[in-house]
Amino acid sequence: MPHKKIAMEHDKNIALVAHDNKKGDLVEWAKYNRVLLAHHRLYATGTTGEILERELDLSINKLQSGPLGGDQQIGAKIAENGIDFLIFFWDPLEPQPHDPDVKALLRLAVVWNIPIACNRASADFMISSPLMDGEYDRLVPDYNLYRTRKIAEGDSGGQGTPEDSLKS
Repeated sequence: MPHKKIAMEHDKNIALVAHDNKKGDLVEWAKYNRVLLAHHRLYATGTTGEILERELDLSINKLQSGPLGGDQQIGAKIAENGIDFLIFFWDPLEPQPHDPDVKALLRLAVVWNIPIACNRASADFMISSPLMDGEYDRLVPDYNLYRTRKIAEGDSGGQGTPEDSLKS
């Protein structure tokens, strides 16, 4: 599949997300990196956004809480090229009622080739990268071929039907 370039500006759109047991880690990390974060546009889900805004004294674009649709809001922004970088401190040891939303968010970040930091070490490496403070062309598969493909009548897009799987 051919690729296209999507330009990231000098000031990035950064989404900050954390599960309840990881909010303290994200806030501590963000306070340590406040100077680096200050010139970027910051987005966060629910309570995380409230805490970050108070602790950092920076403007945060606050979305819904994750379980109330915030993860999906960030995913939609990724698909619309409104988020350049996702910092998501998720809790691998605690099941979440909105696990499908979490998986969908991570999937969209991969589909649209968005850098993802899921823990402090990866966030440290990414935020301190020289690429964070400059323009960058992100390569993304050109999905226009997928969007404009011809689908024959009765074709389910290659997925088949449950009945088809019984025929093999």
